[in-house]
Amino acid sequence: MGSVATRELLVARWAQLTNDPSLNDLPYKIEINAEGTIEMSPASNRHGMKQAEIARALGNALSHGTVITECSVLTDIGVRVPDVAWASTEFIAREGKNTPFSRAPEICVEVRSASNSAREIADKVRAYLAAGAVEVWVAEEEGAVSIHGQAGELASSRFGVKL
Repeated sequence: MGSVATRELLVARWAQLTNDPSLNDLPYKIEINAEGTIEMSPASNRHGMKQAEIARALGNALSHGTVITECSVLTDIGVRVPDVAWASTEFIAREGKNTPFSRAPEICVEVRSASNSAREIADKVRAYLAAGAVEVWVAEEEGAVSIHGQAGELASSRFGVKL
């Protein structure tokens, strides 16, 4: 197992990747793990439709912020990219120019795909919460959504969003 990269090295590695033209048109979501290694996962059309549905619901329900698809977030497990996120205007004022964000937006959403293991999803939920997310939603492509906060799984979103 490799050694864990520092936050500074992860940010530098992410900048290198975002400026690499050979990665621009790949049909994969790219993330980097805590060692700085690239991880790519293919997304299905169904996955993309679920992302769009959630982004639309967040945008309609929460007008006092910004909906972001696939934003980069520096976490303790590397630079991770939630499928959808919602960030308040205050968050955007603080973090809007950072790539990756040094903190997680208030709501981070992972749309589970067939390639995601339960452990991977659990690790991302914990990492986004540790990075400052208020809620992390895990959406199944078939429709079910679980919402997680610092105290564990929640019955509903404290932001009042219903999918």
